Amino acid sequence: MVLTLPIREVRPATPRAQIVRLDLGDCAFDYAAGQAVMVGTHGVDRRRPYSISAAPEDARRDGAIELLVGTEPSDASETHFVPVAGEIADVEGPIGTFIFPPNPEEGRFVFIAGGTGIAPLRAMLRHALAIPHREIGLFYSARTPEEFAYEPELRELARAGEIELRQTITRSVDAQWTGARGRVNRAALEDLVRDPMTLCFVCGPPALVEEVPKLLEDLGVAPDRIKIERR
Repeated sequence: MVLTLPIREVRPATPRAQIVRLDLGDCAFDYAAGQAVMVGTHGVDRRRPYSISAAPEDARRDGAIELLVGTEPSDASETHFVPVAGEIADVEGPIGTFIFPPNPEEGRFVFIAGGTGIAPLRAMLRHALAIPHREIGLFYSARTPEEFAYEPELRELARAGEIELRQTITRSVDAQWTGARGRVNRAALEDLVRDPMTLCFVCGPPALVEEVPKLLEDLGVAPDRIKIERR
């Protein structure tokens, strides 16, 4: 299904990414938390995939789908979507099998994100908040303190006791940052994955997606409880 949707809002998320809201109007758009859409400038044949960063419940309530769109092309040969509020975009989907399951048997969920990999995980996390008696952990890695998208929201959820939040930066030398530094490691995950029955979702750059499943398996999490997607 291809829709032509108005771009309702574009606002900064990080120095290298924007939050983009596409107005659904009267369109019925059903998707699973974690799925993506192919988006491009209206009338241009080539489109790029972007994960939907809002839960399906959010989209129904707000009448919009939300994306986290990088402001720099990841490859010089790619068609780069440059969203402008008030213009229209062509949207195809939903697509993808990296989804939160409809009726998970697990009660504890851990999301491990690197950079813009937070987008589908935020959708899943927000969806999981509606599950009774659930426990949710989030480990979020970014290059610098400024590159944590949705940080105020995530910190508020942590303050409210809705999620356990861990953050680390991998490149910045900012002396004002008092949190963890360095790449994800076994000790950091062990703090969140306290039960081998935990259902884990991993999304981020190739190095993170390659390393984290090995660490989780070392902590006793079965491979079928580790869902991954590369950025």
